[in-house]
Amino acid sequence: MKKLADFVKERRKEVKMTQEEFAERAGVALTVIRKIEQGRTNLNMSKVNLVLNMFGHELGPVNSRELKANKSS
Repeated sequence: MKKLADFVKERRKEVKMTQEEFAERAGVALTVIRKIEQGRTNLNMSKVNLVLNMFGHELGPVNSRELKANKSS
């Protein structure tokens, strides 16, 4: 599974936007983009979802047991 930081950074670069441009377009502060791309773990989920919505994705709670079961299948 691709890390959130890698996913956001790669997608942002694909659309040829700077962090500043991307933050403005997503409606979040520049610091939010920087924290995500640096792999920080203490992030506001609603802010992360504003960023992910730019790519048609959303982050939500995941049951770790279900995740493990799916990996075993």
